[in-house]
Amino acid sequence: MTAAALDILARLIAFDTTSRNSNLALIAWAEEFLRARGIASQRVSNADGSKANLYAVVGPNVEGGVVLSGHTDVVPVDGQPWSSDPWLLTERGGKLYGRGTADMKSFIALALAHVDGALAAPLKRPIILAFSYDEEIGCLGAPAMIEEIVRDVPKPAAAIIGEPTLMKVVSAHKSIRSFFVEVTGREAHSSLPEQGVSAIMEALKLMNLVVELGREARTVSHTHFTPATMTIGKVEGGTASNILARRCEFIWDLRCPEMVQGDAIEARFREAAEALDADIKARAPEAGVSVTRRSITPGLAVAPHSEAETLARALTGDNETRAVSYAAEAGLFQRAGLPAIICGPGSIEQAHQPDEWIERAQIEEGAAFMRKLIARLSA
Repeated sequence: MTAAALDILARLIAFDTTSRNSNLALIAWAEEFLRARGIASQRVSNADGSKANLYAVVGPNVEGGVVLSGHTDVVPVDGQPWSSDPWLLTERGGKLYGRGTADMKSFIALALAHVDGALAAPLKRPIILAFSYDEEIGCLGAPAMIEEIVRDVPKPAAAIIGEPTLMKVVSAHKSIRSFFVEVTGREAHSSLPEQGVSAIMEALKLMNLVVELGREARTVSHTHFTPATMTIGKVEGGTASNILARRCEFIWDLRCPEMVQGDAIEARFREAAEALDADIKARAPEAGVSVTRRSITPGLAVAPHSEAETLARALTGDNETRAVSYAAEAGLFQRAGLPAIICGPGSIEQAHQPDEWIERAQIEEGAAFMRKLIARLSA
């Protein structure tokens, strides 16, 4: 099964599914893989049909199945100093290199590699494969797929989201929301600032607020998590050093252990943005501030006695309670009423890096996990 998983992984890595691109070629390949084994799958496409989720039921169409969930998109390789082709699976010293090896095509490869084994087993409960798009830019694809699974598939007992955890059980993750802020000003000569409004100078007030709110948030402790974090990831604006900037845009994100804390921080930011918008408009009616929430993903709360926790601990032998700072799709499954945990091969420390890699031993451990899952669902 390890060899089969590596063959499938090589095929998956070869698809450049950077989030800005379509993932349809990979989805079509997975559809054909399943079709050749007599398994029907369902696409759940985005609005323009350029991307799609895919889910399929392997085994009996009854309640109590287990969802194996993974995202098909990866982050860009632009500007990263790779030692080998990021779209070609390359093995060196027991490590497998390629974009998505850790995050998280290896889990998808393992799930697909064990379809034949699942079909040959006397499954009493099914495995539900669930592959999403646009996780990396805000978990945008999964909600529509989860909604359809909840509506059309006999209720699963648990969802395992295969983000890289070194095959350890992760019981909770933070919520995340991100915002696009656009500040419009009025251009003027920089020697006459009273005749215009610098969008950059005004945007700095809101960026400083992000820093201030982030400093406050870090003083609040939580049982399982590190404190909330706020970061500005991208800033654009201005034309020249001697022109008051007409436009400035920035993107920031907020990661909180609890949604209520995120709601409060977002409310404070929006209140300040509205006040700044009014102030700018008093000087330049055509200018102002716009705040757009790009994404919001709920956190995964610790549920120590859930079916997902019980199952994952039985399969791994891991009894430690862990919470992570990154967001994932597990919270979406939990909010939809499906118990969820995170458990998958590879380390998050290798994710998004140049020369992203996963140890071959992690593929082997993941294969053992899949075999145990099939045996449990057959019992």
